[in-house]
Amino acid sequence: MNFWQRFLHRHAPSREEVLESRWLRPFGARIRHSELWRFTRRSVPRAVFAGTFIGIFLMIPGLQIVGAALLSMPMRANIPIAAAMTFLSNPITTPFFLLAAIQVGNRIGFQADLQSYSRLNQSGAGFGEWMGWLWSDAAPALVSGLFLIGLGLALLGYVVSLFGWRWWIGRKWKQRVIREA
Repeated sequence: MNFWQRFLHRHAPSREEVLESRWLRPFGARIRHSELWRFTRRSVPRAVFAGTFIGIFLMIPGLQIVGAALLSMPMRANIPIAAAMTFLSNPITTPFFLLAAIQVGNRIGFQADLQSYSRLNQSGAGFGEWMGWLWSDAAPALVSGLFLIGLGLALLGYVVSLFGWRWWIGRKWKQRVIREA
C-alpha cells in the first residue's frame, strides 16, 4: 500500500460512517449506490472538485462532509474522496481562507473592514461580536470571496487530479510491462 492509499485509509471516513449520518438517511438507497464509492478516472477528479469546493465555501465543520456527499450524488463523484478533501479547511487554514476571502470580496466591489477583522481575531471576540461584524458589511465580501476561492481551488484540484490519475495509471502499466518482460 503506497502513501496515498494509507493516508486515505486512515483519514477518509468509512462508508458506514458516512451512511450513518442522520443528514444522509433521507437519501437512502441513492447514497448507497456503488457508483458513488468506486475509485475511477472520472469519479475521483469530480470528488476532488466537490470536496474542495464545499470544504472551502461551507466552512462549517459538521456540515462539510454531509455537503460534499450531497454534492457528490448528482456529480457521480467518489464520496470518500470528497469527504477527505473537505479537511483542506481546518483550524490551521481557516483564518487564511477567511482573510483571503475578505480581500477577494473587497477587490470585486464589496467592502469589509479588515481592521475590525484583525481586532476581533486578536482579542478572542465572542460569537455575538463576530456575528455583528459579519452581518454589518462583511457578509457579501466573505461569501463571494469564499465562493471564488473555493471554485478556483476546486477547478485547480480537478485538473491536477486528472493529470495525477493519468500519471498513476501510466506508471502502473509501465510496471506491469516490465514485470511481464
